[in-house]
Amino acid sequence: MKWLLILSFLMCLNGEIIIFDKDNNTQRWYVVNDTVMGGISSSSIKIDTNGKAVFSGEVSTENNGGFAMTRMPTNINLNKQHSKIVVRVKGDGKQYQLRLKSNESQRYSYVQVFRTNTQEQEIILPLIGFYPAFRGRKLNFGNFSANQIKEVAILIGNKKDEDFSLEIIKIAIQ
Repeated sequence: MKWLLILSFLMCLNGEIIIFDKDNNTQRWYVVNDTVMGGISSSSIKIDTNGKAVFSGEVSTENNGGFAMTRMPTNINLNKQHSKIVVRVKGDGKQYQLRLKSNESQRYSYVQVFRTNTQEQEIILPLIGFYPAFRGRKLNFGNFSANQIKEVAILIGNKKDEDFSLEIIKIAIQ
């Protein structure tokens, strides 16, 4: 218990908010595939023995499908010093989307695309760079400017059939 208090103090000290890492990995991730609209893609997310979240599966464009997503509800309050999300991943060379919602009932997401390689890498995504989108279409209003995040998600949907595997090592707000 004392270790958690010290860790919380250190997180506040440098302003970083840890959403997920090896020491903070008990959050509930949910899988949402294109099966919700008749597709046949499949995916899973599991915490491995090193505390990494491994999001993997197969995307299929059959039956008008083509995406797999994992999402995690959050309750994060942002302040003016928070300007970016830092994602540490080990990927497969494919393109993914990091998606945010600022309200539980929000139907659209704020999206930013990132490309992985096969090495562990740190990807920095400015909060202001997240654009609003719904069902793959960019919406015509401002980019992310909210003071809270209620959901974080990772989606793969590259308009082709493909297997994928993404190790999520850390997600933080700085």
